[in-house]
Amino acid sequence: MVWMGEMWNTGFGSTIASIMLMYAMFQQYFPYHLQEKIHKYAQYLFGRVNPYIQITIHEYSGGRFKRSEAYMAIETYLSAKSSKQAKRLKADIGKNSKNLVLSMDDLEEVIDEYQGVQLWWASRKSISTQQSVSLYPSNADDKRYYTLKFHKKFRGLVVDSYLNHVFEAAKVLGMKNRQRKLYTNNPSDNWYGYKSSVWSHVVFNHPSTFRTLAMDAEKKSDIMNDLTTFSGAKDYYAKIGKAWKRGYLLYGPPGTGKSTMIAAIANLLEYDIYDLELTSVKNNTELRKLLIETSNKSIIVIEDIDCSLDLTGQRKNKKGKEEEKEGEDPIAKKAKEETSSSEGSKVTLSGLLNFIDGLWSACGEERLIIFTTNHVEKLDPALIRRGRMDKHIELSYCSFGAFKVLAKNYLDLESHHLFGTIKHLLEETQMTPADVAENLMPKTINGNFAELCLENLIEALQNKKEEAKSKAKEREMYSKDEAAAVNQVLTNNEAKVNDTTLLLKKAGKDHQGC
Repeated sequence: MVWMGEMWNTGFGSTIASIMLMYAMFQQYFPYHLQEKIHKYAQYLFGRVNPYIQITIHEYSGGRFKRSEAYMAIETYLSAKSSKQAKRLKADIGKNSKNLVLSMDDLEEVIDEYQGVQLWWASRKSISTQQSVSLYPSNADDKRYYTLKFHKKFRGLVVDSYLNHVFEAAKVLGMKNRQRKLYTNNPSDNWYGYKSSVWSHVVFNHPSTFRTLAMDAEKKSDIMNDLTTFSGAKDYYAKIGKAWKRGYLLYGPPGTGKSTMIAAIANLLEYDIYDLELTSVKNNTELRKLLIETSNKSIIVIEDIDCSLDLTGQRKNKKGKEEEKEGEDPIAKKAKEETSSSEGSKVTLSGLLNFIDGLWSACGEERLIIFTTNHVEKLDPALIRRGRMDKHIELSYCSFGAFKVLAKNYLDLESHHLFGTIKHLLEETQMTPADVAENLMPKTINGNFAELCLENLIEALQNKKEEAKSKAKEREMYSKDEAAAVNQVLTNNEAKVNDTTLLLKKAGKDHQGC
């Protein structure tokens, strides 16, 4: 028996070696067009006798602009199967950083069962044969895909029922295990090679919520209702023929809580945040690429948009700029153009407008686009009109309602005998919520620190009030001095006119006498 086993192993090994040698000779000596025909007919014959059907789902489809949603759904669905069956796994951080989510590694297989039918899932990867010289390992051209194999008699069950089951289960698992992220755009030089990603991210764990947001209750309720209505309005947006997106413009002085509100919105809707740095985007094409690579259920944020690029009042100043260029020295003008073309961003206002609500803005759904600015009057009206920035939210100085929220957050107080004084001072003084919060921050844990914090706030408000009065007096004195100077100039001009008139009259009389 042992001798027979050895003969079998030897014969089998020889057969495999012979087949591989013949296949190598076939590839080397047969013309390519003959190889293609032989492969075609071989696959046809194998398909006639093979009772199994295979479906392939690629990670990227078409022009590789965006990861396939089907691929990501299958990756999520197989995570539970992989943890129990696969021998090699990939791990990623889960929701709230409390657990790890496991998924199937490359070249692994798992078995799924649906309504008594067995199906085989496999993770595959085709490695590029192109040779390149690089200091870093490159996987930009590696193509990953999943294959699903099943018996052909179950085709109807798989196509009509099983695939829908996979996608629905993936949605549930995705929401359960999803760890929200804060993204920032990479420079385009890092979009290829071993850093083949246009966005990099960190885990988003900001604690801000609408409950802790320092804002009047009525205004806060209006914003929350608008957001929840938007998040559930997929069918309505499809009905009216609009992309499922909404624009928010947050404006107001520094320290009024614009960034904090963005975090509260993300926590309310459970969206990812894409913090877009426009100055590192070279042109409109790169801007579109960044938009395509954002996910659904996300917030795209451009903070301080009036400072990001020269997009403010471009059309008003265009003529003046052209007139200035006409008077420039030709050599200096050419050097300036070359410098501006090699450095800085070429993103234009029209490119940004197309990004917000043009054709490219429909490449995805359930997105919020949020701009923040300290100087709304500087922005081009086309940029913030309704339909682009649908809801304008002014975040102004601290009101008494906002103060009560801060007092509850910082001092756990809902009422106090000093609240009346603070209310009166807030009505007369402009102080940002950030400044109010700093004064409410306990500096000691000894004694009645809550009352001490309120007294500090009252003192700060009184100082602010005195500073405002002092500045108002200075402006008034300056205005009076300026008005006096203008009146003096007018008086001098009037005196000169009167003297000139008298001289003319005298000259006329002398002429008549002659």
